[in-house]
Order: sequence, then C-alpha cells, then structure tokens
Amino acid sequence: MSTDSAKKLFGHALELAHRLPRLWARVTAGEVPVWRARLVAEATIHAYPALPAEGVAWIDTQVAPFIEKMGRAAIDRLIERAMKLYGLATDQDDDVPSDSRHVTIVGERDPFAQTMQVHAELDIADALDLEQAVAAGAAGLKAAGCEESLDVRRSLALGELARHQTALDLAGAGASDDIVERTTARRVDLHLHFTAGLEPDESLSFGATGQLENRQRLILLEQVRRWAGTSHTDVRILPVVDLNASLSSESYAPSDRLRRQVQLRDETCVFPHCTRPSRRCDVDHVVPFDHDAAGEGRPQPGPTLTENLATLCRSHHRLKTHTAWQLESPANGVFGWTSPHGQRFRRDRHGTTDLSGVPTPTLA
Repeated sequence: MSTDSAKKLFGHALELAHRLPRLWARVTAGEVPVWRARLVAEATIHAYPALPAEGVAWIDTQVAPFIEKMGRAAIDRLIERAMKLYGLATDQDDDVPSDSRHVTIVGERDPFAQTMQVHAELDIADALDLEQAVAAGAAGLKAAGCEESLDVRRSLALGELARHQTALDLAGAGASDDIVERTTARRVDLHLHFTAGLEPDESLSFGATGQLENRQRLILLEQVRRWAGTSHTDVRILPVVDLNASLSSESYAPSDRLRRQVQLRDETCVFPHCTRPSRRCDVDHVVPFDHDAAGEGRPQPGPTLTENLATLCRSHHRLKTHTAWQLESPANGVFGWTSPHGQRFRRDRHGTTDLSGVPTPTLA
C-alpha cells in the first residue's frame, strides 16, 4: 500500500469512528462491507463547502440503516440535501445543478494501445464552439486531400486545435495554399526511451517499440517518425544522459542535466513503496547541503552530485527533513531508510526490500 493510500484509509477510519458512529458500529459488527462505508466517508470528507458535524450526523442517521441498498449517486444526493438543510448552499439557487465541467485524459488503458481517450463536459456555448471548430477542421482536411474517415478526421482536427493557440480557419479551404497561416505551436516535451543496437555494418538501429515516459506506456517507433515528419513539428533533441556517470554542480541547485540524470535513474520517489513518478518529485540531497561551508572555508558535507541526490515527492521530502526518518545512500541509486521505530528498508530501481528482520544492515 502506498503512503497516499494509507493516508486515505486512516482518514476514512477517523471520519467513520468520530463523525459517522452509527455506520461505524455496523462496520465493526460485520454487518456492512468496509468498502461501502468508505464511500460515505469519502463523500462527507470531501463535501464542498465542508459539512458541519450536525450535517454529517444527519447523513449518518439516513444511511446507516439502508447502506446495503445505496450507491454513490444516492449518497451524493444526501450530501446535497444536507448542505441545503444546514444552510451551506443558501447562496445558490436550488434549481442550479452543481458544476460538473471537466476534461479528463484517460491514460490507464492497454499500454500497447496507440490512442488515448478524452472525456469532457463543457458549457453549452463552449461545446458548440468546439463542435463547429472540429467540424470545420475535418472538412478542411478532406478538402486538402485527407482520405481518412470522418471520425478519424475529426480526431485529427482536435489534435490541430491542441497544438495551436487558435483554431485553424479551414472553412471553405479548397486547397492547401488556401489554408491560413498557422499560429505558433505550443511545445510538448516527450521523453522517449528506445533500445539502440550496433549492426554488423556498424550502422545504428533502434527497436520497433519504446517507452513514452510521460504516460508510462509503450509507443511505436514508426509513430514517432510520423510525428517528427509533419511540417509543423519542431524537434528538439536532448543529449543522452549516462546513468552510470557521476555529474556534479558547484551550486545548491542541480543543473538541468544532473536533474534529468537523477530523475531517469530513480524513476519514482525513492521513499519505501512510493510510486510517485520522479519527474513530479523534488531532487533532494541525501546528506544536507551546508550553505555556510564555502564562506567559512569548510569542505562541503553534502555536495550536489549524482551519488548524493535522490528524488522525493513533496510529502516524503518533508518527512525526511522534519521527522526522525533517516536516509543514507551506500551506493549510487541505492537508498537505505530507517524509520523512527527502527524499521529498515532498502530502496533501488527494482523496488523496496524490508530489511527489518535482516541481522546485518548491508545495503550495497
């Protein structure tokens, strides 16, 4: 279980025990599945505006006897009713629905899939504008010679809208030279990993599939070639980073190259069992950097170099800095953690190993 999942579990238990006592009693008696009770706790914790104790107690009396027959929709209706009963929604018209607008990029699919789903709910005016822009883009692509189906052309047109700051005026375009000048495209960084090999004739070849690091999914080399081959693509190649090299920086903040190296080496936050991607983490010094060392003529105890850096998500960064958790790095990319209770863990690119029962604390 990750730290975030454990925090959520503790939060649900506290909400049930202290603010939903009737439902909690049925859970502890084995009459209600835990997952159903957690649905209610999740809803009352995250109600906005926050529900007072009286409102939660009212919900408790409503759901406890009938929780086996209630789903999330029924719970949400009770939350809405509690807000109205206890004066938390008086500034809104009863006939105005809650704001459900959203745009969701669905990435949790088959990693071999070469497409992604986009779900959205927009204002009526925005939706109609988008529909008109997508339809005009699809028509313009057909007029320019695209032979794909209407659905595919609509998806391509939506991609054009995403890549440019304003919609392309393709309405009525009869040929490619009738299309208005494109606006400046937004930059999108793709971190791609492909296996390279040297052929007998000493030419370099790449594997047919690689990894798109941004979304943790597989991608075809041919698809990357198509992206790079379009006329509006500006390709920026970053230097290859050797994960086994030792890089350093004189300043407290690591250089961009050093930061990329540590992020690629660690892949995730290096706290035991944490799965937060490294590119969303802080790059922290294992041995703290001494800002006064240079001015006082002392050697730097926590230099900014590969072996002394680790990626930590913000919550675990604070845990290391402000609590009794201890971190050491006996080897590059290998981290040893000791909890305030004496538990020991080894963390490396292969995952977390519990060393609490191991008599010798050898980590390297």
